[in-house]
Amino acid sequence: PGPAASLGGARHMTGLDDAMVSDIGGTTTDVAVLDGGRPRLDPEGATVGGFRTMVEAVAMRTFGLGGDSEVALEDGALTPKILLGPRRLVPLALAGMVHGEAVTAELERQLRAPNPGRMDGRFAVRTGVPDRLSAGLTAPEAKLYEAIGATPLALDRLLTSNAQNATLNRLVARGLVHICGFTPSDAAHVLGRQANWDPAAARLGAELFARRRDGRGQAIAATPEALAERVLTTLTRWSAEYILETAFAEDGLDGAATVAHALVQRAVDAHPGIARFTVALDRPVIGLGASAPLHYAGLPPLIGNGCIVPEDTDVANALGAVVGQVRVLAEARVSQPREGLFRLASGQTVRDFTDEAKAI
Repeated sequence: PGPAASLGGARHMTGLDDAMVSDIGGTTTDVAVLDGGRPRLDPEGATVGGFRTMVEAVAMRTFGLGGDSEVALEDGALTPKILLGPRRLVPLALAGMVHGEAVTAELERQLRAPNPGRMDGRFAVRTGVPDRLSAGLTAPEAKLYEAIGATPLALDRLLTSNAQNATLNRLVARGLVHICGFTPSDAAHVLGRQANWDPAAARLGAELFARRRDGRGQAIAATPEALAERVLTTLTRWSAEYILETAFAEDGLDGAATVAHALVQRAVDAHPGIARFTVALDRPVIGLGASAPLHYAGLPPLIGNGCIVPEDTDVANALGAVVGQVRVLAEARVSQPREGLFRLASGQTVRDFTDEAKAI
């Protein structure tokens, strides 16, 4: 009911019968299609992380992109791209608000170092699950878990080898440890577009990230603001690509491969060339989620259509659950097992007729 409720809420708030609906949260973005006032259904089930669930459901695609997505830098490129997700981090602004000096003092210490460090701006903290859930850890995992507490600990103090990094990732995968680090939510705090947590911790994180080097040895951004702007622009761009990927998949194409094609990339970028390409959705996008007004403001030129963010977009799911209508679908089939016999099958009922019209 969750995804379907959001679609019902989106339709109720906007009055639109035909739209793409994109719902951005902290961890994921869910994209689906409204057709004639109803969500499109997929008999093979929803796609989650590239896998089919095989249970008939709303035709929704889920992508690891949200306000709390991990911000990383492409490895080994001359001009490295900003990469987002799919892992969720605890934003530095949130960690700073909850833990104060324990976080900001460490960020300031890292900023005072003459050169940027690979683990700058990253912390590990226990998730707070009961101790019994940590049963069965290997000796290296148990030792590292023991060193991590309820207060975030800077990774450059915690980890002494690359092998420990893999051990830490296993603790994260088991739900025992959170990584705190720079996220789009922090970027929004740096630019004053979000203000519910600690902007000072977010800014320190942005300063540390901006010091990182490209393939030429230059800092990747001149100021924390420039870096934050780049992160938010990347999130909007990736959102547009995921919405287009969903549209291409609904049109029977390989969504991911089609979006990655040079012609589509040029169209989305509005690349000036002798041959100009454009790509446009046939319907507007409805943006849902508390951060949709921020992240979807720049969508229209990328998708070739409008983007409507309802005023109460953060409660679309709850509203949809209230205004949603229950529909029951029954299926009956008439077959012809042999000449002159027409068999009706519906649920538990099977009846034979000699007349096709009567069977139908």
